[in-house]
Amino acid sequence: MDLFDDLPEPKQPPVSAALPPTREEEEEEEEEEEESLKRKQEHREEDDEDRGEIKKVCKEGFQHSPHNVWVPVLRGYVAARRGERDEMQDAHVLQPDMSGFLSAPPRHASRVSYFAVFDGHGGARASQFAAEHLHQNLGKKFPSGKAENVDALIRKCLVDTFRQTDEDFLKKASSQKPAWKDGSTATCMLAVDDVVYVANLGDSRAVLCRTEAPGGGAGHRKWMTLALSKEHNPTIYEERMRIQRAGGTVRDGRVLGVLEVSRSIGDGQYKRCGVISTPNLKRCQLTANDRFIILACDGLFKVFSADEAVKFVLGVLQEEGSKEEEGQRYDAACQRLATEAVRRGCADNVTVILVSVGFDRSSSVSQ
Repeated sequence: MDLFDDLPEPKQPPVSAALPPTREEEEEEEEEEEESLKRKQEHREEDDEDRGEIKKVCKEGFQHSPHNVWVPVLRGYVAARRGERDEMQDAHVLQPDMSGFLSAPPRHASRVSYFAVFDGHGGARASQFAAEHLHQNLGKKFPSGKAENVDALIRKCLVDTFRQTDEDFLKKASSQKPAWKDGSTATCMLAVDDVVYVANLGDSRAVLCRTEAPGGGAGHRKWMTLALSKEHNPTIYEERMRIQRAGGTVRDGRVLGVLEVSRSIGDGQYKRCGVISTPNLKRCQLTANDRFIILACDGLFKVFSADEAVKFVLGVLQEEGSKEEEGQRYDAACQRLATEAVRRGCADNVTVILVSVGFDRSSSVSQ
């Protein structure tokens, strides 16, 4: 069968294809190509000058210029409630300035911040270990070279950091008598200037509140909730398939009928069953319309949806707006959100980190 049966035959060849170009036409084409190359070279030189100006501005502290953005000011607030548990197994880290942990100052960033919440199970040792060591490992691996492929380098750095932290804890856990069986979820937020990377394992979550004015005008502002993390539990198809391929089983929504999450730090007895420490990664560019980010363990989200949590915080911020300074308002919103989760009947540990996002023109990078 001829695959081209349905195509009509051309009635006659185009004139331009049938006649060879004249010498005059060839000379005109050569002149046009030379002019085009000259224009491209001029544009490249202008771009190089612009890039040099951007690098100069970054080095001087991200002062305002047409070529760069304001570096957001991030401030973290935390609230922790034990709930009805006998032990607080959650842990958290607030590092608005990571410079002291970086092995070398990065050339591609003016400020690096880190916030994390860890929800332990089977004990508090895995969550405490991750809270102590993960950001230190991250600082050692953080890229400090040129910025051409910095996004890929940061992503690789986060994956490698999670793997190393997990391996280090498992090595320590297995050397104990009896061996530790603790595990922990992790939701970590790394902010590099105005770009946020969220790496998470398990069922702790991160959500961003972004506002927008209707029609781009002033007046009452609408808001939206953006998910910055992905839950890992054995009921998700991809997670269940990986566990089953590794020889594990999923019963009653749990690995081997026991473990509720399919990715974690620690849980050495389940690693042979397909439980891994490879985090989900999400990247988000912050804007002047962003208000705050909530990082919290599943204790909060058992009784709050993401939208409800964001709406609750916005309500407290508005309620406290006339009588408190900004820091006090955010701290009050964080404390009241965690307290409300317990009041609604959450028996689990509840840890909430509220990170305010501000683009303050008078702020300096050293803040």
